[in-house]
Amino acid sequence: MSDLDLTDVDWTVQYIDGEYVPPTDDDTLSVEDPSTREQFTEVPAGTTDDVDAAYEAAAAAQEAWAAKPPQQRASVVRTVQDLLKEHRDEVLDLLAAESGSTRTKGMAEFYTAVGISGEAASFPTRMSGDHHESTVAGKENIVVREPKGVVGVISPWNFPMHLSTRAVAPAIAAGNSVVLKPATNTPVTGGLLLAKLFEAAGLPDGVLNVVTGRGSEVGDRVAGHPEADVVAFTGSTEVGKHVAGTAAQNLATPAMELGGNNVHVVTEDADLDRAVDGGVFGSFLHSGQVCISVNRHLVHEDVYDEYVERLTERADSLPTGSAHDPQTVVGPIIDESQRDQILDYVEETVDAGATLETGGGHDGLVVEPTVLSDATNDMAAACNEHFGPVAPVIPFSDDDEAVEMANSTDYGLSGSVHAGDVGRARDIADGIDTGMVHINDQPINDEPHVPFGGVGDSGMGRYNGEAVLEEFTEQKWISVQRDERDYPF
Repeated sequence: MSDLDLTDVDWTVQYIDGEYVPPTDDDTLSVEDPSTREQFTEVPAGTTDDVDAAYEAAAAAQEAWAAKPPQQRASVVRTVQDLLKEHRDEVLDLLAAESGSTRTKGMAEFYTAVGISGEAASFPTRMSGDHHESTVAGKENIVVREPKGVVGVISPWNFPMHLSTRAVAPAIAAGNSVVLKPATNTPVTGGLLLAKLFEAAGLPDGVLNVVTGRGSEVGDRVAGHPEADVVAFTGSTEVGKHVAGTAAQNLATPAMELGGNNVHVVTEDADLDRAVDGGVFGSFLHSGQVCISVNRHLVHEDVYDEYVERLTERADSLPTGSAHDPQTVVGPIIDESQRDQILDYVEETVDAGATLETGGGHDGLVVEPTVLSDATNDMAAACNEHFGPVAPVIPFSDDDEAVEMANSTDYGLSGSVHAGDVGRARDIADGIDTGMVHINDQPINDEPHVPFGGVGDSGMGRYNGEAVLEEFTEQKWISVQRDERDYPF
């Protein structure tokens, strides 16, 4: 058992160079529980000076950290994994209080973060190089893999701990240092919690730094700091394009996982029980606040009515309410602005001719599970990433039309296909322009050893496994001229 206590923590600090730094001039941001709208905590409103101090500390600490033996770096990350397991219930309570995570969603996020930490702990001994024959007589070519340096991480509010961990743990394991800017809504589970875990695991001062505050005030400095060698961002496409451009001005590598508009394709020969099960989970987990959730249900016209009927029945039966109730499946939206955007999309879609089968209302921040039939691809809830518990169901007549409809978006993150014949499903999946697609399943899948990312407006680069190791390291060519070389002059 560790001495770490997560039940009584003063979160009103930032974490810079191994020190917990209180707010300057008492300038703080309130963090509210989405289920109760009561203050959960408050955190410092960070400044560009705080960002500069964090990057200065990270740059100063990185070289010594990279020089540590691989087993020492692996031990720190593995200890973080152990600490997560030891404090599971406290972490789940924090996720519920800060991000409105229901028990089901919290468990999914928790175990994904645990898995990513375990995978990252293997990186220090997997950073292998290569050896190449030379075109020059007596020369040896060696390619080694080294950490890139300082990694800036800007993480979102929907899966805050998971999506911070998937960048922070691999970056640190590979020998980099990190400056982490968590989302304004989730500074604890997306940032300060990780600081506590890595500190307890024995990470040297300065290797991980956490700056809290408004992205509008410090985001550009985090993304565009001259000390940043990589900038890892997860969030909306609009903001991601700006972050990538800002990072590129300093030739930092942008690693971007952005928005999605993911389809759930159901053919006429699909097992409807499995297809509906997948559609319900894919649309309503975490109230649809998932970049890889089902945004559009594309269903063959021969089974369309039955699918809509079954999906509606299931949506009606889902328990809704507070994230603190272990029975709740559909909990609150993160805040009022997100809720209002979702409801606007639903209203616009109904005004455009769709049928509201169920839902469409809200109780506080809890938006009712909503099913929209007679939808088309150009309706607001379908063509936009609605990021809510909303399921527009759109009919198609043949596989070619399904693929064409799936691809009528600038996004390309995830998707799913249900068909009775796996070969047919594979043909459809091959035709969908997306970074990930899942057959006889739904789009919400994330495994720590499998590349995760999108194409088009859904981002650039990949997380997880060897893919993220490529993002956070670089190759260096070293040649050794063993024999004397003859030069022409």
